[in-house]
Amino acid sequence: MKIAIVTINNPSLHAAKELLPYLQEHQCDVYNKSEDHDNFIVFNKLDDILEDAWNNYDAIIFILAIGAVIRKLAPLLKDKSSDPAILVMSLDLKKIIPLLSGHLGGANALAEELAQKIPNAINFVTTASDQTNRLAFDLFAKKHHFSISNLKSLAEVQNTILNGKKVAVLSYPAIFDLLKSFKGYTEENFVFYLPYEMPPQDMPKVYITPQHLNNDTLQLHPRFTLGLGMNRDTPKEEIKEAVIRFCFEHSLEFGDIEKLASFEAKADEEGLLAFAKEERLDLEFFSKDAINALEHNFSHSMATKFFGIKGVAEPASLLASKYKTLFINKRIYGNVTIAASF
Repeated sequence: MKIAIVTINNPSLHAAKELLPYLQEHQCDVYNKSEDHDNFIVFNKLDDILEDAWNNYDAIIFILAIGAVIRKLAPLLKDKSSDPAILVMSLDLKKIIPLLSGHLGGANALAEELAQKIPNAINFVTTASDQTNRLAFDLFAKKHHFSISNLKSLAEVQNTILNGKKVAVLSYPAIFDLLKSFKGYTEENFVFYLPYEMPPQDMPKVYITPQHLNNDTLQLHPRFTLGLGMNRDTPKEEIKEAVIRFCFEHSLEFGDIEKLASFEAKADEEGLLAFAKEERLDLEFFSKDAINALEHNFSHSMATKFFGIKGVAEPASLLASKYKTLFINKRIYGNVTIAASF
């Protein structure tokens, strides 16, 4: 992490110097009022540096009064998904308070890291899910690099879990297994449904799918892989248009595409290669043996007749995906066939 340590007097500057050895794995700058050298930056007033620190550091550690920190930071607060991690520490470094952006910003994790390293230090974490060792969906999303929609719905979901009641999770078996192995999972708090099933109306819901659904429930979005098949010499423009249309029709974000995949016979398709290069997307090709080794019932494909394989778009997307889940079967757009897995 890129960390700013903010001090306002000689005792807090001395504390910052003692703190630095515990942060050797991070890039640190020390804001202070007397020393200007290396990564030590002199300032006159807190107001002169806070906005710059807020916008340019992953975390800010304040060694000063917590009340002053709250008053000074209040005008800068935007959103828990984008605010930097904020910690406050005592002069003796024994008391650590992750004040802001505990999960998504990483304040709780940084505070715990310091508490483990500094002898006799105490991490005063106040996040309820951490204190009660309950699964937190924002932390789960951060761990697995899922984006989040409708973050405002997180509070209702987490409070339901904290109150010992059930939350409906609508997703796929691979994600269910992932949740069950995550810190704080408790069987009595979760009921699992496939995306097309209907949980009780009054039960808070969490959708975990690459698709951005038209509702106000909490949604976590894994990135996805597109499997592509195309007729010989299909131009780049037609491939791109087909991918854009596919994403639009299935409520997918073009920017969430993790990689492209196809059959090795398509490795010399200039249009496909040019599209992948233009969009800076990884492109992976799979052999006949790899495709035919899959134990999966794929849609009927002309590739079976021409190449002796089970398909192109569907098996290629599945082979290239992280969680081996085919969630959209192939669709045909003129000369281009597309399927999606994650």
